[in-house]
Amino acid sequence: MKAIVTGGAGFIGSHLVEALRNEGVEVVILDDLSAGDEANIPQDVKLYQFDVKSAGAYRAVIEEQPDVMFHLAAQADVTKSILAPVHDADVNIGGTINMLEASRTAGVKRFIFASTSAVYGNIQKQLIKEDDIPDPISFYGTSKLSAEKYIQLFHKFYQLPYVILRYGNVYGSRQKPKGEGGVVAVFSEKLKRKEPITINGDGSQSRDFIFVKDIVTANLAAMRQQQNGIFHASTGKSTSILDLVECFRQLYPALDVQFTSERAGDISHSCLCNEKTQKQLNWKPHTDVAEGIKRTWHQT
Repeated sequence: MKAIVTGGAGFIGSHLVEALRNEGVEVVILDDLSAGDEANIPQDVKLYQFDVKSAGAYRAVIEEQPDVMFHLAAQADVTKSILAPVHDADVNIGGTINMLEASRTAGVKRFIFASTSAVYGNIQKQLIKEDDIPDPISFYGTSKLSAEKYIQLFHKFYQLPYVILRYGNVYGSRQKPKGEGGVVAVFSEKLKRKEPITINGDGSQSRDFIFVKDIVTANLAAMRQQQNGIFHASTGKSTSILDLVECFRQLYPALDVQFTSERAGDISHSCLCNEKTQKQLNWKPHTDVAEGIKRTWHQT
């Protein structure tokens, strides 16, 4: 079996590449290295250094004829999406359409897409389910939701098999201190420098924080199963920013906290139910937040 991983030199993508190789899958990376790091790429893995919306990226998929496409490459920064919505749409919508067209032409048997809890916006539910109506409050969430719609229509018109994984807030080693869900990386970097950490708002905002290794196993489960559809890759547990701070305090007791104003486009609360994923993809997460932060801290 052969798989292409777009964004395979990045945070989540590089962990996925490692896991796929351990499964005996031939892996090809497609990454323009704008956010990824060449140091994350194993020496014997082929890299096509193209933007996912480019003709070069399209040709690479046709040339490689993969069985599975893992489309992780994205513009994933909420703030950047507000400052530059055209670029956000070009990458997240245009890039996805380009990879869909290439996958259809190449006869890809499974298109697996990295989506986000940001598609739901500020939906007022304690536990969000896949059939809840999305209502994004940022251009990032909107562009990812639009990409999802294109994937579903490619399935409808061309029978391209797909899985859309809506991620919780992913954290772990190799994450850069920026972008969607990067708060753990930001806090870690601040503490390594012995600087105070800054909390936007009052710290009561909560997220469904999921360890990167659990996201990887969700992608592997999506590859193995035959279902098409939208699934949550999440813990189903809510953690506030203040709770997160306490996890770090266990590792760094001298931690100092400062508060500042809320960020535009930020969601107050987000927690994703993962029951459907457990039942239909035969997957569940194994790492709680305290353990995941401890592992991340010691690996950064």
